[in-house]
Amino acid sequence: MDEDLIAKSREELISEVKRLREGVRKHRDSSMHELCWHHPDLWALLPETIDPKIAVPEWPQFMRGCIKYRQSLDEQRPDAQRSEKEFDAQKSHHSGT
Repeated sequence: MDEDLIAKSREELISEVKRLREGVRKHRDSSMHELCWHHPDLWALLPETIDPKIAVPEWPQFMRGCIKYRQSLDEQRPDAQRSEKEFDAQKSHHSGT
């Protein structure tokens, strides 16, 4: 799957690592409501172009998962800044997707 790396020069490999790091940092630096979004742009960093087959939970199961995820943030990042800012679809770069 990663055979393309073997033929790359040192400079090309460095460029690839920088591109991947930029993508990981973008994902890492997500905050607020952005944490809840589907991130196909992160998957697009991979050389293989496939349409990931995802399963979407029904609403009750989805909402229970959201609550568990938020609880895990309290456990893993109890020091994180809190906000009461509401989601604004007009300002989200993921709106409409």
